[in-house]
Amino acid sequence: MTDEEGAVTGTDNAVADDDALYVLTAVLLTPAQFPSVLGDDYPAACAALGLQAYAEGYGLVIGQDGGGARWTVVVDDVSLVAVAIASWDCGMEYDLSPDDRTVVCALPGWPLTVAVAAPGVAAPHDPAPDPGTEGGDLPPLAPPDTDAWGPAQRRLGADAIALQWAAWREQIDDETAFAPAGDGGAEGTTEKSGASGADGGTGTDAGSGPAESEGAANGENVTEGEGAPERSAPSGTHPGVRRALAEAHAYVDAPPPPGRVRSSFASGDARTIRADGPGWSMVARTDDIAFLLLDEVPGEILPVGRGTELPGLLKALDALAVRPS
Repeated sequence: MTDEEGAVTGTDNAVADDDALYVLTAVLLTPAQFPSVLGDDYPAACAALGLQAYAEGYGLVIGQDGGGARWTVVVDDVSLVAVAIASWDCGMEYDLSPDDRTVVCALPGWPLTVAVAAPGVAAPHDPAPDPGTEGGDLPPLAPPDTDAWGPAQRRLGADAIALQWAAWREQIDDETAFAPAGDGGAEGTTEKSGASGADGGTGTDAGSGPAESEGAANGENVTEGEGAPERSAPSGTHPGVRRALAEAHAYVDAPPPPGRVRSSFASGDARTIRADGPGWSMVARTDDIAFLLLDEVPGEILPVGRGTELPGLLKALDALAVRPS
């Protein structure tokens, strides 16, 4: 978390030249790292903010002006924002003040829920429309609705599992949670998916695990939603699991848009894989099992047994995934 406030001045005509932006937090918007609550992939997340999917990505500087209004300043100096986020995550102070020349635009509103506010100014509120300003007739940015189960909450749940893998993995006992290979249940495969089926036993008791995504937006002062689901998975193989695995396997032959499959560090030599598709999200470790979340199964986590085929699928996804630089 950061309690450091920088100042961005002259960011855009939308923010008066003599008014500072009090920086509350910042997030990266790149093919390898973006708030997945905004979309299944990097181009979709950019589209949610009205931005072009610039290959080098952006930094989003989120704060309030002197009147308390919410603003999101988009900059193309990704390295600067990354350094600021890393410093804050380490508990260090960092004055994030992008150069005016790096500013792409200033957008009214916030795309994510921010849990803090600038001291000494009015409570956070959307700025009044300014028809005279380019883009002034656009509605202010607002966080996606995560009150009800849907794509945004499903992706947040997968993010939470990825961030706290060990806590979720401890809830799965390989001897009881997965049916043994060859019994016609959990280890069955589809021709296209090349991956084992879902849990054939007790499922995941999600309600006893972590309830929130911590630091999900590159800073503990940003809350993207309720985090992981709160209900256990049903036993047996849900048909949506096979469909999702088949679509994930299809990515190997026809690479999806940037960011649809991402790979990040895990313990040892393993990688954490995050993949999304129409109606599904997957989080897995290349040396372990996978978890699937489906739009059609609200609030439930479906463990996917490792078997003999899942390792190959995860290795192939890791090979095509984008990675943080």
